Amino acid sequence: MKASKMVGRAGKAAFLTMTMSLALLVTACGSNSAAGTPSSNQTASTTAPTQTASTESEPTPKSDKLTVYVAGPGKMAAQIKEGFEAKTGIKIEQFDGTTGKILARLEAEKSNPVADVVILASWPSGLSLKEQGLTQSYADAQHDDKLYDTWVDQDKHLFGYSASALGITYNTKLVSNPPADWADLTKPEWKGAVNIPDPSLSGSALDFISGYLNENGDGGWTLFKSLKANDVALAGANKEALDPVITGAKSVVMAGVDYMAYEAMAKGEHIDITYPASGTVINPRPAMIMKDAKNLENAKLFMDYLLSDEAQKIVADSYLLPGRTDIPAHESRTQVKEIKELKYDWNWMTEKGPAITSEFLGIFK
Repeated sequence: MKASKMVGRAGKAAFLTMTMSLALLVTACGSNSAAGTPSSNQTASTTAPTQTASTESEPTPKSDKLTVYVAGPGKMAAQIKEGFEAKTGIKIEQFDGTTGKILARLEAEKSNPVADVVILASWPSGLSLKEQGLTQSYADAQHDDKLYDTWVDQDKHLFGYSASALGITYNTKLVSNPPADWADLTKPEWKGAVNIPDPSLSGSALDFISGYLNENGDGGWTLFKSLKANDVALAGANKEALDPVITGAKSVVMAGVDYMAYEAMAKGEHIDITYPASGTVINPRPAMIMKDAKNLENAKLFMDYLLSDEAQKIVADSYLLPGRTDIPAHESRTQVKEIKELKYDWNWMTEKGPAITSEFLGIFK
């Protein structure tokens, strides 16, 4: 009986020894595996290869849509939309509005971004979006090397696919001797006859005001105070400022976008435009891919299309200045090299824009 108990105890001891040895062996294997993996999560490190293989084997669904916010002009935007859809089969969901309305919509959608591509009528407004971290780079954009040097930023976030210049638009039935420069509009003969777009509604108007102040310093405010004293009227966005000149209710639009004047002339309206002798602002219209673009590959295709021969011809036919140096503007309008520019810095204008808007409205309202 003693012998039987001894055998039983020995058997149990042997069993315990084998169990402990096996446990130590498994632990050692687990420790070696974890040490050889650059992850602190042991479970993830052992299952990651299988998960990765599964993910890579599943194709990414191809999107067939693109959301674009564009600050006109409406007819040109519609033609570009139609051309892109025909070329790619990708359907564009488009919102048309002024630069101000687009910026307000982007702000309202900040917690749930919708737009893939945004096109504005103001370069500083585009730079502001970039500074806020809302845009992304597209380093491989086709034909970007053909853009005017200052119409694409060095990080390839903003692409100036088109541009307009700011001038003095006038009714040819009412004006036989148009003003030669901005300051002429402060003279008595122009009292109560001039509109200027509201810079809080028109990005291009703000760019002119900022560009003028950038060259002339604080002394430049004298011009705008004198304009107010001469009953120059603040008249909404660009179209609202131009329409009364077309009808003859006003004689002149100061800082009117030039493509609208050329478009009106082509329709037979009694309108013409002159560029002031002291210089003006040529404003590239930036197209940008948004940081949170849900249809990124389609956004890149759209950017390539904007810079293509086909789209640049649409720009030229719409009386805007094409962004590419090798594509001339419409033969009936003034070319880039013929327009004298003020000396201005886009970064300065972007930084000072909000304060300038506030001070300007304080004078005119």
